[in-house]
Order: sequence, then C-alpha cells, then structure tokens
Amino acid sequence: MFSIFARAARPVLLVACGMPFASLAQSIDPVDRNALTTLAPVVVTATRAPEPLADSIGQTSLFDAQDIADTNASDALGLLALAPGVQVTRNGGPGATSGLYVRGASSAQSLVLIDGVRVESAGLGAAQLSQLMLDEIDRIEVVNGNVSALYGSGAIGGVVQIFTKEGGNHPPRVNVEAEYGSYHTQRQQFGVNGALDREGRTTFDFTVSREKTDSFSSIDPAVAPGANPNANGYLNESVAATLRHAFTDKWDGGVRFLQSNGINSFDDAYGSPFDLNESHDRVRSASVFANGRLTDLWTTHFTIAQGQDRANIEQNGVYTNRFNSENRQYLWQNDVRLAPGHKLLFGYEHMDQTLDSDQLDAPDRHVNSVFAGYVGRIGASQFQANLRRDQYSDFGGANSYYLGYGYNFDAHWKATASYAASFRAPSFDDLYYPLSGNPSIEPERSHSIEAALQYASSQLGVLRLTAFQTLYSNLIDYVADGSGFYIAQNVGRAKVQGIEGSWAGHVGATDVRASFTLQNPVDETNHEELTRRARRFASFTAHRSIGNWRLGGEWIVSGARSDYESTLAGYGLVNLSARYDITRSWYVDARIDNLFDKDYELAYSYNTPHRGAYITIGWRQL
Repeated sequence: MFSIFARAARPVLLVACGMPFASLAQSIDPVDRNALTTLAPVVVTATRAPEPLADSIGQTSLFDAQDIADTNASDALGLLALAPGVQVTRNGGPGATSGLYVRGASSAQSLVLIDGVRVESAGLGAAQLSQLMLDEIDRIEVVNGNVSALYGSGAIGGVVQIFTKEGGNHPPRVNVEAEYGSYHTQRQQFGVNGALDREGRTTFDFTVSREKTDSFSSIDPAVAPGANPNANGYLNESVAATLRHAFTDKWDGGVRFLQSNGINSFDDAYGSPFDLNESHDRVRSASVFANGRLTDLWTTHFTIAQGQDRANIEQNGVYTNRFNSENRQYLWQNDVRLAPGHKLLFGYEHMDQTLDSDQLDAPDRHVNSVFAGYVGRIGASQFQANLRRDQYSDFGGANSYYLGYGYNFDAHWKATASYAASFRAPSFDDLYYPLSGNPSIEPERSHSIEAALQYASSQLGVLRLTAFQTLYSNLIDYVADGSGFYIAQNVGRAKVQGIEGSWAGHVGATDVRASFTLQNPVDETNHEELTRRARRFASFTAHRSIGNWRLGGEWIVSGARSDYESTLAGYGLVNLSARYDITRSWYVDARIDNLFDKDYELAYSYNTPHRGAYITIGWRQL
C-alpha cells in the first residue's frame, strides 16, 4: 500500500475530462452543496458530472486514498474484490491473467477507464487490471449496472474508473516506501507532488514504483501434468505523472500519464513441463485536457487521449504471440446549469481503435458518438436521463439509454429505480480471428432494471439495498461449424437477477465497509449457471486509528462457482494489517494475507497464495 502522505485530508477530486476541484465545487448546485456538508464524498462516474455520493441513483462505490492505504491489496484488481457485486479471478499469482465480473457480467462487458481513457485490449475487449498497481492511484469509483448511455460499449455490468494522483497547493513534498515479504516480494515507491509556484496555479504529481516477487507455481502439475512446476515470478515497473496549470480564473489545462509494464511468468497446461513462458504486458494512459467556463452557467471540457494495451508472449526465449492495442480518443463535453437543481450535459466523442498482431489481421475501427444527459431535482424527486448514439465503422450503429428516478422520504432515506439499455461491440477476436471470427456478428445487447432503498447520514455513511435484473440477448458464443472449428455467432441469452447490499461508513471511530450479493446468473441458452459467478459472496473491512496505530482487517467470502465442467469450492479469506507512526514522518506498516492459510481456487487448476507476511517502511515529507 502506498504512502499515507497520499491520503492527506484534501478535497482534490478528479473527473474524466480533467476538471479541478474548484470547478467541481462551483458546478454543484446550491442544494447539492448543502448535502455536501453532511456527506463529503463526491463522485463523477455515475453521471459524468460531480455529485455527492449519496445523490447517485445507480449503485456507486468510492475507494478513496484512505481506503487504498488501508487495503492489503497491492493492485487495482485486489481492491475491487471489496466492491459490492464484484468478483475477481486470477490464473495464478500477481500479474497473471485475470477476470472481473460485475453483477454477473464478464470482463469484456464491464468497462475500465483510467482518468476517462479506455485501456482495454481491442482483441479481447477487456482491460488488464492486474497490471495496475495502487501506488499510482488516488481513487477508484465503481458504478454497477447498465451505463452504456454514458460511456458507450462494454458498460453492461458497470464501469470501473481509476483516477491517478494529482498535486496540491503546497511546496513540493517527497514520499518513499520500501517493502519486503513472503515469496521474496520486494517493492519500492517514490513520489513527489506539490505546486511549482507560490500561487498554486501550476501543480504536479510524479510517482514511480517497482515490485518484484518470486511468487509460486501458477498451475498444479497434479491437475495439469504438462505444466512446469517452477515458481512463476512477476516484475512490475510503473510510473504516473500529472501536470496542471490554471491559465486564468476561467481556464485551466494539463497532461496526465500512466504506464505500467509487467513481466509475468506463467504455466501452460498443454505445454511441456520444461517450457518457460512469459507475458510482457503494458497498460498506458496518456491525455491532454483543457477546461473552461464559458459563462456562469456553462462549462466546457476538451480531452485528447491515448489508451494502450500490449501483451506479447514469449516461450523459451522466442516471441510467439503479439497483441498490441491502441485507443485514441477525442472528447468534447459541455455542462450547462439550466436552473438551480437542473443540469444538462451533452458532447461528442471520437475513437480510433487499432490492433497490431501476428495472429490476426484486423482493419482499424472508428467510432463517432454523441451523448446527452439531464439530472434534476423537483422537491423530493430526483431525475436522471441519458441517451447515446455510437456509430461504428465495422458493424454500424448502436443506441443506449438510461432512465433513473429517486425519491427522498426525508433527509436520510431515499428510494431509487432505473431502467437502461446497453450494448457491447464485438471484439476484434470475435470479428476477425482466423477460423473462428465472424465479421457479420452484431453487438451484444442488454436491458436492466433495478430498485434500491438507501439510508445516508454523516454518522453512519451510506447504506444501500438494491434488487436488480439484467437480460442479455445476442450474446456472442463460439458454435461448432461441423468441420472441427468453432465460429462466433449471436446465439446466446442470459439472465442475472439478484439482491445487493452495501455499506461504506463508520461505527464511532471505526471505518467500516461491507457488502453482500445474492444472485442467480443463468445461461438461458444452455440452461446452466454462468461460469465463475458465485450465487453468494460478501466482504467486510474494518479499520480504526488508536493513538499512533492504525489497525484493520478484511474478510472476503464466496460460495461455490461452476468453471468449465468443474465446480470451484467456496472459500473465506481473512487479512490483517497494522500501521505504526514512529514519528510524524516515519512509519512502519505490516500485513498478513490469508491469515488461516486457506487453500482455494479462483479459476480451475490455478493455484492461489498461501499465508503471507509483508512489512513496509515509509517516510513522508511534511
């Protein structure tokens, strides 16, 4: 976990378009600012505009700098296992191929953004969350449910938006950490951030980190005799930087950059026990942004960005596969305050998507999108409506929409309901992979409905109980063509129904986060459960500061899951952490993962870590 320096109590909030906190505060209506005095957390992903967390109509989770500092996880994927409705899988240890399932949706059906930038593989349609270390991350927001009307393809299950760190209005300050632990794990982190001038008009953040572990053998040779029994290590080197300048009181702009390089050793169940396999991966997000206030009621935002995903496979020293994706995005977004409590949002987005691979030849994809949204409040009633049109160069257009309503019974209790339609564009693998791709397939479609009851207060935080249902149609499946090959076809239907509970708040001086999900993820085409989705899972965390100590723990539990003609047993994991501030600048942090040394599987035949202990020494400049 990164330096506690990063979690200093400062209201620096980020949005995809690069809006600074000053603009956020001004763009929240007076009625919303009153709510902000009670519930300080502000989120932007649920509407593409800032709003208090308790005002979100859709299920929204926020992991801020304090949550990141508290967690035992070292990467974004591990932290997301604590979000309501979210399950994760790993094919081995750190850096291994992973999966994210939000409300039963697959990784390709849940969108991942870094500062508003798409970073998914064009071939697979999913992002490499296991390559994103927490050292460079300031906060993560998760919106569950259909929100393609806001962000386009892939937001069927929801959206995970990662925000990198920003500088503050103070002299430059340095923070460093060094960690050592089980599996010969070593981690080093260095960061510096602050203002470059006395007025604080130019701020910056620079963070670099390195993590190396010997890890363990990812596949059990007893299950797959062809797997190499050696330990599968991992090396990650990451860097992130942000520079922002306020040109005038009405205009500001800047640049953001994040790059994470990973080298992961992995096992091949169908190879030779003597094979040495490595995946050389990269996730990159780079953007240039500008924000302006055209009038007292109208703000505009421009972003030019590039998202990159690279996965190159090496076997016994020879490269065998290359999949290099690039997403170039151009965004223009406008926020107009129509009246107190009423906002209109509209904009245009263009994306160019390319794939450089030695396995398939795919033409470039070009997407033109227009979107509009409205959020408003009349008395106790709250409204949200979003509409989006995406026009693809390879298969045509897709429409999506979102309708939401909330009703406040009093200052604490609220009921919400929403209905939405979303889509997922076929990936390049679906369309063009040799002997299996099908250029004539159409987007996957979904329709969802949800209803929730929420209680929010400054004493307890936000508690929410949500019932949801998502119906999938046109699902892409690979069907035998009679000649021994499997061809992509729109033949699948699925349904996921469930109840989701969440709580992020306090019990006295103890910070608490809890969630549970009861769901029924069904493949209606084959009349069986969707793979790797548990019917029941939950998590609970509690952390408390006592003098110079910060003590806490995590509990993650899951029921059984089906996994390709096998069943993965349920499991329960307990993690503990403790931090001691030696002085105001020096601190030591210790954690124990998998306290009871549980043997469990996240994916069939793949091993998971045993009990592990890790200790961190850190220093921060005051």
